[in-house]
Amino acid sequence: MPKWRSLAALLVAGVFISFATYSGDRADAQGDQALHIDIPVKLEKANVVFDISHLVLNGDMPFFIGDMDLLASDLSHWNVKGEIIAVFHGDAAYLLLNDDSYDANRRVQTGHPVKTGNPYGKLIAGLMEQGIQIELCGATAAANHWINKDPPSRSKGQHQCNGESDSVGAEGIHTDL
Repeated sequence: MPKWRSLAALLVAGVFISFATYSGDRADAQGDQALHIDIPVKLEKANVVFDISHLVLNGDMPFFIGDMDLLASDLSHWNVKGEIIAVFHGDAAYLLLNDDSYDANRRVQTGHPVKTGNPYGKLIAGLMEQGIQIELCGATAAANHWINKDPPSRSKGQHQCNGESDSVGAEGIHTDL
């Protein structure tokens, strides 16, 4: 039995030593190195489209919001001409719904005096105030039986996706480009 205890003690000591060495090396490497841009890029124009079909969260915050906010701020700060467009479709499209439609779509209890509403509405409005164009896919809207009043009035509307024709879609949803 003493042989096993010695072996176990050596194993535990080895793990602690290797962890301490690894941690120290990582801290030194991070402290000594800084990001250096070898070839800076000067943008004159940037047209960017975000294809948002799946909701990825960082905690409770949609991940793309931070990316779009940073991009809009940087392009503005650098005086770059162009536009940023975000096309919402699939299971991420409900972020664009007005409060009542959001509650119905997300199956929030109806008839209760307390309503949740769309918690992302103000974040989306903030992106639009920065000049980001927000679009809802017409095919997604038609598949969910959403009508023009469902997205907030500040949205430019629904547009064609997935090979739809430029026409009036189901339930009066306009899919004109």
